[in-house]
Amino acid sequence: MTATTTDLAAPAAEATFFGHPRGLVVLAGTELWDRISFHGMQALLTLYMVGQLFLPGHVEKIVGFARFSAVVQAIFGHLTTQGLATQIFGLYVGLVYFTPVFGGALGDRVLGRRRTVALGALLMTAGHFCMAFDQSFLLAMLLLILGAGCLRGNLSPQVGELYSPTDRRRAVAFQVYGAMVNLGAFIAPLLTGALGQAYGWHPAFAFAGVGMLAGLVIYLAGQKNLPPDVLRGPNAPSAPLSRAEWRRVWLLLAVVPLAASFWVAQSQVWNTYNLWVRDHIELQVESFTVPVPWLQALDGLAPFICLPPMLMFWRWQADRGREPNEFIKTGVGCLIFAASTLWLAGAGLVTDAHGRTPLIWAVGFHLASNLGWLYFSPVMVALYSRASPMRVTATLMGINSLSVFVGSTISGRLGSLYETLSAAQFWTLHAAIVGGGGLILLLIGARFSHAYATVTVTAEDAAGSPI
Repeated sequence: MTATTTDLAAPAAEATFFGHPRGLVVLAGTELWDRISFHGMQALLTLYMVGQLFLPGHVEKIVGFARFSAVVQAIFGHLTTQGLATQIFGLYVGLVYFTPVFGGALGDRVLGRRRTVALGALLMTAGHFCMAFDQSFLLAMLLLILGAGCLRGNLSPQVGELYSPTDRRRAVAFQVYGAMVNLGAFIAPLLTGALGQAYGWHPAFAFAGVGMLAGLVIYLAGQKNLPPDVLRGPNAPSAPLSRAEWRRVWLLLAVVPLAASFWVAQSQVWNTYNLWVRDHIELQVESFTVPVPWLQALDGLAPFICLPPMLMFWRWQADRGREPNEFIKTGVGCLIFAASTLWLAGAGLVTDAHGRTPLIWAVGFHLASNLGWLYFSPVMVALYSRASPMRVTATLMGINSLSVFVGSTISGRLGSLYETLSAAQFWTLHAAIVGGGGLILLLIGARFSHAYATVTVTAEDAAGSPI
């Protein structure tokens, strides 16, 4: 099916909802349920592997696990049960962020975005339901990774296709879409954490499957409001990049290791951090025990709290001609995150009679670290979208997600050190990694940012970037 540029704007002109195409409601609703299913599963996964799945009586049931474990340890070295769990988590999250590169190509050139999103949602639904059985754990991981690649590589691009390139509503649309990401990340751990504590792991995972199925229903029901598919075909002609454009491509590739330093620390918050909370934070409030995954919900809520004052500060800087460039902002974000991670390292200095740190200490960490996340993640996305040559923007946006894959894989391996280092040493190591990346980004921002030939990201740009 082919369409012209005029055709792509048709949904926006035919039906609106509060001044926006109704397709935005469909896509944002689908993304909300995708994130509810994903973050609900993510909040439980490491705890589930360590607390039940990899224990005697369960691990023997997993089909193909002995061979899979041998391969993982051949690559990453000998791992204890807990180390294997954190490494598998790191690989899972990394691949979830990496496969959209291929999922986007599948939607662009073979199936079309609509069919690929539907396929991704079906695969993820099946993956979540497979988590209800010990035997199908590895199959569940595979289905979830492939499904995420298909869905995420094609869902967010449709948001931009609802609008013409000059439509000023586009930035607001991505703000709405990004808000659904954070709302899902807030709701999911609360629901699955409560279900897991009350009824066990498997009902909680089944709920994540129901959530993804709900997202698929919303997406299929709203088909008439979505932009038409435009298949380029595998042999679509494209002009070669100029020497200057290739230079910008290589410069953006050089940023990947620096961005990965941030995701090493951030991914650990999704992974080993849950074990640290279980071991060190006082979760008893009167007669109620706070489920460990509930703290993950703060990562969805904190951006809503931190975003308004951050935007006001950026606006104040801009009005005085002092708003920093992308590299300064991302460097500051890394340093804020490093300081927050050091806050975790110092938790042992404040303990109660039972040797546990007050719950408020972890709450403070989530508020501070998410301020660093806001300075880093949306701004890095905006950097790639502006500095990339137009003909390869989608590809380089996918390359940006490669930093999440690299960082998550490394964090999985570092997670095994939680058993051999003290908690203070463990978090100080991660603070040093993300802080080192931040210092290099600050240096680039101060001396070399002109080489990237890009426009400084404003507060509105960063807030409106897809997350």
